[in-house]
Amino acid sequence: MGFFLPSTGLYGHARKSPVALPEGMQYNGNLPEGGINPPGHPLFRPAKEKGESMGQLIYLDNAATTPLAPEVWQQMAEVYQRCWGNASSIHGPGREARRAVDRARRQVAAGLGAQPQEIYFTSGGSESDNWAIKGAALARKDRGRHLITSAIEHHAVLHACQWLESQGFEVTYLPVDSRGRVDPAAVEQAVRPDTILISVMTANNEIGTIQPIRQIGVLARERGILFHTDAVQAVGALPLDVSETGADLVSLSAHKFHGPKGVGALYIRQGVRLENLIHGGAQERGRRAGTENVAAIVGMGYAMERAVSLLPESVPRIRDLRDRMIETVLSRIPDARLNGDREERLPGNAHFTFPDIDGEALILRLDLMDIACSGGSACTSGTTEPSHVLQALGQPPRLSRGGLRITVGEQNTRAEIDRAADAICSLVTEMRGM
Repeated sequence: MGFFLPSTGLYGHARKSPVALPEGMQYNGNLPEGGINPPGHPLFRPAKEKGESMGQLIYLDNAATTPLAPEVWQQMAEVYQRCWGNASSIHGPGREARRAVDRARRQVAAGLGAQPQEIYFTSGGSESDNWAIKGAALARKDRGRHLITSAIEHHAVLHACQWLESQGFEVTYLPVDSRGRVDPAAVEQAVRPDTILISVMTANNEIGTIQPIRQIGVLARERGILFHTDAVQAVGALPLDVSETGADLVSLSAHKFHGPKGVGALYIRQGVRLENLIHGGAQERGRRAGTENVAAIVGMGYAMERAVSLLPESVPRIRDLRDRMIETVLSRIPDARLNGDREERLPGNAHFTFPDIDGEALILRLDLMDIACSGGSACTSGTTEPSHVLQALGQPPRLSRGGLRITVGEQNTRAEIDRAADAICSLVTEMRGM
C-alpha cells in the first residue's frame, strides 16, 4: 500500500506522490524536515530485528552511490506512468519516448560542453570504460597495439586493459607519486610510435586525487593518440568541459550524481571510431544495441543538469564538511594518515589509514552505530586483497588493507560530520586498547 510524500524532502523540493515501501523494508526514523525520500534512498534500510537499535543513519559513502534526488525520481515516475513506448518505434508512443531520450542526451551533452550526437547511453561506468578501451584498441589495432594507463585506475579500466593484453596488445601501467598523482612527463616518456590510446581517470574513486588530465589531453592531441578519461567520480564535484580537457572519450555513471543506477554514458568525440561492444540492434545510432531504458535515461539527463547547476553552491559546502572531518581525525588520532593529495582532491573525499587497525572491522563497527562508509571502491567490496591504489602509493599491506573512505554528499550536515568524526576517533582508540 502506498502513501503520500507531502511538503518538502531531503533536497528541499516540493512534491506529492504515492510511494510504497518494498517488502521487508522499514523507515529508519531519520526524518528530514517536512518529508522523506522514495525507496532506494539510504534512509530506507532492511528492517532490523526487534530490539536492535534504529539510530539516525549517517550516510558517508557517496562515492559508492548517491541517494536518488526526489526531483529525478519524479521525472522517472512520469516516464513510467505516461511515456512507456519503445524509443525505436515510429508510432506516437515511440516518438514520445524518443523525444524524452533526445532531451536527456542534450542535457548530458550540455553538462560536458559537448554536442548531443557525441553522447551514447550505456548501462553505467563499467560498460562505458570497457567500450572506450576495447573499442578504441580494436578499431586502431592496425596503427599500433600499445596503450598507456595508470596503476590506480578503476578495475573496469584495468581489467579491460588486461583482457587486451591477452589479445596481443601491450599496456604500460604508469606509477603514481605518494599523493596518487600521475606525472604528465611520465606519460610523455611512455609514448611509443605504436601507442594508440591513453586512459587516465579524472579523479580517483578511492583516495579522491584529481589528475592533471588537461596536460595529458594536450600531449595526446599533439601526438595523435586517443585520450580516454573515466570521469565517473567527477560529475557534480568538478566542472567538466571536453574542449578544455581534450578528451576524446569520457565515461559517466548516473548514480554517482543523484541519478538512477544502471545507466551511464560515453562521450565519443565526433569523428572517433570505436568497435561496437554490444551487438544486436540499431539503437544509439547503430553503435550500442539494446532497447533504451527511457526512464533511467531521463533520470540521468535531469540529474546531470541538476548536478551542474548546483556546483557553485554544493561544492564549497561539501568541501568545508570534508575539511572538518579531516581536521578532527588528524588532530585526535596523531598517527592517522590522510591518503591522496591534500589540495587536489575531490571536494567530498577523505580517505584515511590507521596503523594497527583492521579497516573492515572499523567499518562494521561504524555500521552498528548507523554510520555508513567504506574502505574503498564498492566494486572490490568483499575481497581480501590489499587496495591496489594504496599499494601504488607505496603503503605496506598492513595499511593497504585498512583504509577508511569517507565521502561527503550534499545531503550531509555539520552535525552528522561531527558525530561521525567522534565515532571514528573513539572506535580507533578503543580498538587499539583491545
